[in-house]
Amino acid sequence: MALFLVVWFVSQDSKVKDAVSRTFRNPFSGTEKKSTGTFDEKKESDKTHYKGDFDASAPIELGILRRISQDMLKTLNSNPEIQQDPTLRMELLSDGIRPSLFDRHQRPLFDKGAVDLSEYGKWVFTTMAWQITRFTNDFALEIEGHTESGYQPKPGQLDGWDLSSTRAQTARKLLMEHAVKSSQIRRVCGYGDTVPLEGIPPEDPRNRRVSLVLRANEGTYKF
Repeated sequence: MALFLVVWFVSQDSKVKDAVSRTFRNPFSGTEKKSTGTFDEKKESDKTHYKGDFDASAPIELGILRRISQDMLKTLNSNPEIQQDPTLRMELLSDGIRPSLFDRHQRPLFDKGAVDLSEYGKWVFTTMAWQITRFTNDFALEIEGHTESGYQPKPGQLDGWDLSSTRAQTARKLLMEHAVKSSQIRRVCGYGDTVPLEGIPPEDPRNRRVSLVLRANEGTYKF
């Protein structure tokens, strides 16, 4: 049987050989190269929103990104509170993934108008830290803070720019307390209300969020 496989492999063209070679180098990779677009969360078992923009030259195998995303979602969805009130939106990128965590009024990640994490927020970011540490050598981490348009701080509170940047730093500190390495973190920044979510009004509270962007390092899961 082994001799037959060797003879079969030698007789194949370069495309088949390359595909077989990729499979043995990375048996967990998917074969898909194109995104199917935006997934309707009502039709998906995961409590999230997927979005992606890919072409055939995308550097990361889409199947790998989806499996990483699904692992994160399954872990978070183990909490009944998240099942009832989705906190996470997952965006697939050509070079990684962008999980965005919403600071909702009914289930806040931070104390209202402040930079301190709520108990719920601590659980969410701790859970995400466990997932991120699985890929220390594969992905660099960028932490982004955002607010909704029209945010009006009360006297003594931070404005949108300072609030978004300080919350990103708060998230960084907690992630590092739970084994995320400083060397994995590439950027921590606040965008205020300048980068609203696509398809959502700028003043929508869902724009008040922290995104944990995982971008693949050179040579990670590439075709």
